[in-house]
Parts: sequence; C-alpha cells; structure tokens
Amino acid sequence: MKYYIVVGEPSGDMYGAELMTHIQQLDDKATFRFWGGNKMESVGGEQVCHIKERSFMGIWEVVANLFKIKRNFKYFKKDIIANKPDALILIDYPGFNLRIAPIAKKLDIPIHYFIAPKVWAWDSKRTKKIKAFVDYLYCILPFELEFFAKHKIKPDYVGNPIMDLMPKHEHDANVLNDLQNGKPVIALLPGSRKMELKNMLPVMTTVTPHFPNYRFIIAASDAFDDALLQTITKDYPVEVIKGKTYEILSVAKAALVTSGTATLETALWNVPQVVCYKFSKISYLIVKSLIKIKYISLVNLILNKALVTELIQDELEPKKLKKALKNILEGEKRKEILNGYAALRIRVGNSGATLKTAKLIYDRTNTDKLI
Repeated sequence: MKYYIVVGEPSGDMYGAELMTHIQQLDDKATFRFWGGNKMESVGGEQVCHIKERSFMGIWEVVANLFKIKRNFKYFKKDIIANKPDALILIDYPGFNLRIAPIAKKLDIPIHYFIAPKVWAWDSKRTKKIKAFVDYLYCILPFELEFFAKHKIKPDYVGNPIMDLMPKHEHDANVLNDLQNGKPVIALLPGSRKMELKNMLPVMTTVTPHFPNYRFIIAASDAFDDALLQTITKDYPVEVIKGKTYEILSVAKAALVTSGTATLETALWNVPQVVCYKFSKISYLIVKSLIKIKYISLVNLILNKALVTELIQDELEPKKLKKALKNILEGEKRKEILNGYAALRIRVGNSGATLKTAKLIYDRTNTDKLI
C-alpha cells in the first residue's frame, strides 16, 4: 500500500516515524511519501518537504509567510495527484492539514487524522471541516471523546503516543555521563519554531545568572536555527545539546518549557516545570479573544487544575520567571508538583497508541481498497 503522511513539527516527526515503523511491520509492501523530518526520513521513503521549511507560529507570522504557505498548498495538490496514495495520514498540524484534507477528499483518498486538532481549545468551527473531510479521527486525550461526541463525530481513542516513546528510548551513554558530572541540570525547552525561539528563549536565558549553582542546557531539536540560537544565547551561561531531549530530562532537576507536547513529556519524566508562552502582540490579541480554555499546558488541562505555573505573554518576564523557577527547585511547590505528576501518569495510562493507530489505518486501508 502507498501511504502519504504530513506532519509539521518535531513531535509529529517523532510520532510519524513510530507510526511508519509499525505500518511496515503490518504491511510488507508499504511505501511512504511524506512531509516530515529527520526521524521519518530515517525509517525510509521519500521526503517531500522538511518541517524546518514550514515552522510558523502565531497568526501574524502566518500572514507574513502567506506566499510560502500558498506555494506549499499548490505543491501538495500537484504532488498528491501525481502520487495518488491508498491513504493520507495527517498528524496534528491543523493549520495546514485541515486545508489540504479537502484536496484529498476530492480525489477519493481515505483520510486518517492522528492526534486530533485541538479544536476544543479555541476554534470549534473546525469541527465542521473534520466532519466533512476526515474519514478516521484518532484522539490521544481522554476528554476529547466527549467533546467530539457533542459535534456528532465518533473518533477512536488510542491513548497518548508519548507513552510509546519513553520506555523504548535508548539513552546515549556518553551524553548521560557528561550530564551527570558537575552541577545539577535545569533544562530549557523553548520550542522549535523560529518565532518560539525569538519570543521565549531570550526571557528564559535572563534567569541563568541568578542560579550559578546550576547548569542550564537547551534541549534543541534538529530543526533549530543555529544562527538565531547563537545570537540569543551568546551572552548567557547556557549549553546547547541537539536531539537528546529525553537524556536531558532524565537528569534535570527542573525545566522551563514552552507550552505544547513538551509539557506532558517533562511531567512524565518527573521534572518540575514552569510553562512559558509568548505570542507576538497582534497574535496574542486575536488568540485571547478566541481561546476557550483555562490552561495552556497539557499537564493542567488533563488534571483540570493549575498544578504547574503558567507564565503567558506579559507574565513571562525575568522577575516572575526567576521566582517561579526558585519555587520548584526546593520546597512545598516542588512536592506538590511531583505528587500531581503521579496522578497525571495514572490518567494518561499505558498506551500503545501508535501501534493501535497503525493497525486501524492498515485494516481500514485494506478494507477501503477492497471496496
């Protein structure tokens, strides 16, 4: 079978690679064509467009790159017509994926959406697009089932794919040995998009001189803009390690984390964290008027309480970040977070999400082919 996969972020690249591996095990004739990253490329298949070419954050940033985005839409249409697959697999990345779904729908290509768009957060109108253009929807958060049921959509709940990656991750012994020597580690996870680096990392680095007894390490993805990273960090005592996020989290005492999947990963590694997020001013004003949830981190959303501190927009400034970090290094707040993480792990549970999803996609692709 021919599988066409589209992801837009490093986390999607991780899950895409895992999904591809399981599909290969089920389908010995599987071929892949994808918009992904290095991890998917390592599994095999043909890379169409790398994620580092499509990392835009915030409404203003999207507007500023409209020409490039439109060019990507046109190329996708041309490419999927030329390589008509047996299944299109969309992973997260709704701004792009929900706009290309209608193209595939017109071509009668079955559409599988793994990691449902977070329409419950701020754009429930997108549920109409999901209902109209997505054939199979796979949810990874338990509360999503009830939300989609209200909109007469019946997804499959497969569990959270993070739980698949953590137990099987093989640590780099050399990196671990280096990390465990010397000062305790504070991890910085500023996201991977260029605008995330510009908005979050400068504030994160300003606190480093106030904690001289700690070693600050940026857990960088392969998609990081090295020149921008150097410009932001050159005046601060920080180190950069690429592609070793789990090694860093496994030894970290605390972390400063950009909101997203990384907040849940950090919690599952049992690392107390401060969640940071900052849009451009225009994007923030628009998003603030639309957002419908109390929290931005997956940790707080899943637990439905403010377990970890969230510093958003103007709240994300050096003085408050310094105080929040100090609170989680020692004392009652640290104990509270670690106790809360225990409850979180029970709610997330053991998953097998990517294997479950791969089986469903394989079975349904074969069924669709027979029909």
